[in-house]
Amino acid sequence: MRPRRLLLAAALAVGPAVHAESLEDIKHIVLFMQENRAFDHYYGTMAGVRGFADPNVQVNPDGRSVFEQPISPAQNGVDILKPWHLNYLGGEWVNATQCMGAGDNGWGTMHAAYNGGLGNNWNVADGGYSMGYYTRADLPTHFDIVEGWTILDMSTQSLLAATDPNRIHWMSGSTNIPGSPSNPDGKGGMIIDNSATPGCERPGLNCFPFVWKTFPEYLEEAGVSWQVWQDFDNFEDNMLAYFEQYQLAPKGSALRQKGNSYPGLNAFFDRAANGTLPQVSWIVGPQELAEHPPNMPIDGAWLQKKVVDAITNSPAYNETVLIISYDEQGGWADHVVPDVPDRDTPGEWMQDPYNQFGYVPVGPGWRTPRYIISPWTRGGYVFTERADHSSDILFVEQWAAANGYSGVYSNELTQWRRDHMSNLVNAFDFNNPDYSIPPITQARTPEPLPNEPSRYTGNLTLGSLTGPWVGPARCLSDYKAPNPPIPYGRANANQILSQLVEEGFKPVRGQLTEGRYLTFEIFGNALTNIDGCFVGISRSTERHEDIRQRWVIHAAGGSSNDFFIQSAQDEKYIASLPSIGSLTSDIKGAQAFTISYNVQGSTYSLRLAQTSNSFVSVDSQTNMYSSQSPVRWEGALGLFNIFSVSYH
Repeated sequence: MRPRRLLLAAALAVGPAVHAESLEDIKHIVLFMQENRAFDHYYGTMAGVRGFADPNVQVNPDGRSVFEQPISPAQNGVDILKPWHLNYLGGEWVNATQCMGAGDNGWGTMHAAYNGGLGNNWNVADGGYSMGYYTRADLPTHFDIVEGWTILDMSTQSLLAATDPNRIHWMSGSTNIPGSPSNPDGKGGMIIDNSATPGCERPGLNCFPFVWKTFPEYLEEAGVSWQVWQDFDNFEDNMLAYFEQYQLAPKGSALRQKGNSYPGLNAFFDRAANGTLPQVSWIVGPQELAEHPPNMPIDGAWLQKKVVDAITNSPAYNETVLIISYDEQGGWADHVVPDVPDRDTPGEWMQDPYNQFGYVPVGPGWRTPRYIISPWTRGGYVFTERADHSSDILFVEQWAAANGYSGVYSNELTQWRRDHMSNLVNAFDFNNPDYSIPPITQARTPEPLPNEPSRYTGNLTLGSLTGPWVGPARCLSDYKAPNPPIPYGRANANQILSQLVEEGFKPVRGQLTEGRYLTFEIFGNALTNIDGCFVGISRSTERHEDIRQRWVIHAAGGSSNDFFIQSAQDEKYIASLPSIGSLTSDIKGAQAFTISYNVQGSTYSLRLAQTSNSFVSVDSQTNMYSSQSPVRWEGALGLFNIFSVSYH
């Protein structure tokens, strides 16, 4: 088909409003958090996500991108280290690296890696092992789960800090930073590191126990059923047990029974099988299955599949949402530098109490994996909105309001988090549920202790805090040096990272952010770079691989949804008026577009930025036209589907 010109039409706005009543379809929400893995470390090579092929990777004043991490002194003739495959040597390393660790994950290291927003200090702050990553061959079960449903590629840990403060934020919306809603006068004690001894390290710092209100308390007051599912072996990851009100709650009370008891994961599996889970659940997994190094990804994969199977095989799957996340990056590097609040944002900036970094942002931190399993997120989507652990709270708030519950609103969250973190609702298409279940690679069963059954049996005997599995210990015993040599040298420094990424695509949901190659498609056609001269349309392909139809968006200022659109073929931009539809090499002549998400149908509208009714459209005509009715494509509503594509 002959390519057609891009047209501009004046039309009525197409509203991207969320229809909250659709949340009424959900009856059960399950929140399951694992440990200590970064997004790039697990999914940097996955097609269709913001990974190693990121066209918007930050380039610092020294001319180096964040992928090119400086090392000093130079090693093997180079002074940078790029991401490297942990199993590049093959052989026994494939098993050995399962129990390897990387760097540190505390407040000091995370702020040192952040380096005032340069994000170029991973090797100095955290060592060369932090740059290591896995691939699909190393994580087949993880990849299958993610690609069966929806992955979030702009979800981050909440704080530039370690496990405890991030999990505390996940369950309470706060770590009591001075100026935050839970500590407005700065006199209360905050928690920013893994410290859980009575009292404070110093005045106001890492004070235990915690006393502000947790999110489950709002659920209890509103009459929403909830439960924390855990065994005695819980890696001390249930942060509710760190709060005074749970510690002092009498036996038989709601806070004790639901938030600080040990029903066992088998009880969760039984309730899922019966379709009788409470309305909101938190899962706290056992230490050996939590994926925190040296605990192994393969054991975590087994637990994740067991939880996913319990949900998808449940008679209540058609009304259940499972959100799997990770608390923080665990010493593994990620390339997307945190987008922190403006200086002095209440509850989000503070004087570094360790006197290392001066006045610093608290967070958000580095990207960590998060994915959503449900009939309304099925299909291998990528969700591109910014999110963090606040997002799980915001989602439950939206769900509660849609179902008529009042008072489910965390007063502990800062206004900045509410304004800048996704409530996840746009990840769902309630009009088109898909109840099919994708195939998921079966992970081998974790190795039990001698004389223990070979399958997980639930509750452990009181006092057994190490669990019945020996996988990490066996791995460390079998492989005395599980960390392979770091491949410093020209082969690493000269690699083209985009070539490491799998080829393929993912359909996009949510308000757009930078970091991907995109196609804009409408009824079998796609916006196309025509001979480097103008933008038209041509037939899209099944795999969306035509480079002429591949575009990169760049934040244009103004609204967070305003972008310049650049061709991946020749790096030219769509030009501004009066030459709209032509291409220019000069960004000064580029047109800013407002790209708005429409949750109904997971589609997008494009209009000229700072206008109310000038929409980009395509038609069988070659002239521009104006209309006071919604833009249409040969008789149908003219909204675009967007795909995130990865091709070499």
